[in-house]
Amino acid sequence: MTALPDDLTDTQRDLQRAVAELAAKFPPEYWADHDLRDAFPWEFYEAFAKAGWLGVAIPTEYGGGGLGVLEAALVLEEVAASGAGMNGCSTMHLTIFGLNVVAKHGSAELKAEVLPRAAAGDLHVCFGVTEPDAGTDTTRITTFARRRGTDYVVSGRKVWITKAGQSEKVLLLTRTTPREEVAKPTDGLTLFLADLDPAHVEMRAIPKMGRNAVSSYELFIDDLPVPERARVGEEGRGFEYLLDGLNPERILLAHEAIGIGRAALDAAVRYAKERDVFGRPIGANQGISFPLAEAAARLDAARLMARRAARLYDAGRPCGREANTAKFLCADAGFFAADRAVQTHGGFGYAREYHVERYFREARLLRLAPVSQEMALNYIAHNVLRLPRSY
Repeated sequence: MTALPDDLTDTQRDLQRAVAELAAKFPPEYWADHDLRDAFPWEFYEAFAKAGWLGVAIPTEYGGGGLGVLEAALVLEEVAASGAGMNGCSTMHLTIFGLNVVAKHGSAELKAEVLPRAAAGDLHVCFGVTEPDAGTDTTRITTFARRRGTDYVVSGRKVWITKAGQSEKVLLLTRTTPREEVAKPTDGLTLFLADLDPAHVEMRAIPKMGRNAVSSYELFIDDLPVPERARVGEEGRGFEYLLDGLNPERILLAHEAIGIGRAALDAAVRYAKERDVFGRPIGANQGISFPLAEAAARLDAARLMARRAARLYDAGRPCGREANTAKFLCADAGFFAADRAVQTHGGFGYAREYHVERYFREARLLRLAPVSQEMALNYIAHNVLRLPRSY
């Protein structure tokens, strides 16, 4: 899909081209194979690490590119659009948005320890927030970090932890004060960048519908020792710090949804031009062409909101409204494009050979994660329209 012209700088366009060229070395067949075998794409990851893309948003003093969330989002959009989809993006986006919190709020010692390794690509990190019995209500997590001398011991459970099996560390949200003992439910939460010590952390992969090259896990944490130096910021302010990761996460995932939509639409357009039925290409029929044109229009419009959200964040301006709106619009636009791509291919759309069924499965995920469409609308209803809460 030809991208809508926008006001990207020449440097940002060069970045897009470089990423697209590297990602093109890993064709859709590579991703279909890894998805089918539940195999982590190490060759892809190592190629992007060697090229320096994993550190795109890490400050230059720690060996990173020192660029913003917009540039990181452009990287991930091009990766997704290459046909890698979420299987490609999920190898790296957790390092980008998760360690943004460490770069902003971690101690000098913690940043010096982890950020250079992350920029070089040899430190794998996952994001440990969600719990089986808390869901979207983060304030009800029960994973608890209790003091032991100057350090901590953590016990609890986490679920849907992407890439935990390949990760050395987890950005772990815990309670350090019980919910019933704090003035506000968001108080008493603390963030750690903890080691995933197999002596104290059991992992179980979760069988799932798509994005199978990068597994998600349930974690069982039993008396995990965590040194005080691994704490991110002050004790009890973890939820506040977490917010500095949530908006970038939504912005990055919005761009990934656009990238998947682009990949699906490109496949559908090619097929519509090549597939002859009743003596003409099926793309000549408005029943085929109009939905594809609508998909292009939706992707273009959603991308504009995602770009705006990224620019606001990088400028240090409030962007909760724009980040949630972008996530909502981009997830819907990407899924619409993937759905129409399957429909355009007819029965062949259900076959692995044409890849659009994989784009469909991965685009569907983005209407659930990192926050559901309904919760994005809840944010807009409460924080933008000032309607009363329903929860």
